[in-house]
Amino acid sequence: MAGQDDDFELIRGCGNVFADFDAPDANLRQLRAVLAAEIVKALDNEGLTVGDAEARTGIAAADFSRIRQVKLDRFTIDRLMRILDRLNRDVHVKIYVAPRTGPAKRTPTSLAA
Repeated sequence: MAGQDDDFELIRGCGNVFADFDAPDANLRQLRAVLAAEIVKALDNEGLTVGDAEARTGIAAADFSRIRQVKLDRFTIDRLMRILDRLNRDVHVKIYVAPRTGPAKRTPTSLAA
């Protein structure tokens, strides 16, 4: 059992767990996760099973199962937004674009023949 004198370091995250762990496409993954969470919330608030959701929206029950299991790689942002629309939810998006403050990403260059 750990004692009260154990040292630990508290690190505050940036608000995006994917960025905190240097995941590729962190912002995209975060947005997908937020939209998926809203879909799950809508299903739960209305007491919908994946079958009920399919009947109401025309979206396959398997897709709702994937969303509930957080298997989001197959979903684009627009597809998740379309699902929310069919669940009678409005999505408002605010975009802010700024220069990166970290090191510049290198882009591949082609070799001249």
